[in-house]
Amino acid sequence: MSYGQGEPPWDPWKPGSQQPQWGNQSTSDTPDWAALADASASRNKRRRLLLIVGGAVATVAVGTAVAIAVVSANSGSDGKPTNSLPGSADLPGGSTSAAEPSFDPTSAPPPLDPLEFISSAKKDKAALSPDTLFPGSQVTLNERVYTKHARSSTTDCASAVRGTLPKALTANGCTRVMRVTYTTKGGVAVTVGVAVFDTADDATKARKATDDKSILTSLPGSGIDPFCRTSVCRTTRNSVGRYAYFTLGGFSGGKDVTTKDTKVFTAGDDLAEYTFRQIHRRGESQASAAASK
Repeated sequence: MSYGQGEPPWDPWKPGSQQPQWGNQSTSDTPDWAALADASASRNKRRRLLLIVGGAVATVAVGTAVAIAVVSANSGSDGKPTNSLPGSADLPGGSTSAAEPSFDPTSAPPPLDPLEFISSAKKDKAALSPDTLFPGSQVTLNERVYTKHARSSTTDCASAVRGTLPKALTANGCTRVMRVTYTTKGGVAVTVGVAVFDTADDATKARKATDDKSILTSLPGSGIDPFCRTSVCRTTRNSVGRYAYFTLGGFSGGKDVTTKDTKVFTAGDDLAEYTFRQIHRRGESQASAAASK
């Protein structure tokens, strides 16, 4: 019989433990070290492969988680970047109400009305004279200089006026008439008259009772010759509070006033406005003094 006849063939792809046993080999329990080495190498290869695949999956998962965390931390509820810290109410222990002190509501008293003080003799107690109402030796109005001359004060109201004005004043309780005369360039002279009453109603009634024939008597003196006694002159009349005030303007030389004599009209308007402001200022000073008490 030839060599090897009847023996099973050797398979190179199988481990030693699975190879057929030759007839002269021992069947004892001695370990097959080659087979064990092959099995160990196979397990290690499979373990390395699983670690590589698992590591790649884990890296992708961690990267996704980090990306989601970054986007969530830098996004507001509206999808826009949040560049400011949360308000104090959103912080632990924060409170907006505790940071703002509260005070009881207060309000300043309304200012006193100057007109109230010059509308009644009961409240209009400040000193009153031609010099207190028209102080100084001259006044500049709208860049025009007016020089003060004669002044007078009388409780006989009818003696200081002419025409229909005496009746208008006395019928409504006039208590006093003060007059002051001013001059300006061009020989223009203007007498200002202020009639005093107890109440604003009396002064208003007296003014409404006047007409174009209600004329203030001019006041010459202190270097001013008589004027507007026989010549044509320009007059104005008005009232504020318990005061009615009038002007009579013309030329100190006795010349008649015409519509072309704008200087006379301007002087009368300037001094009428000045008189109004002085009376109102009287009310302001008394209102201020009362408010400071």
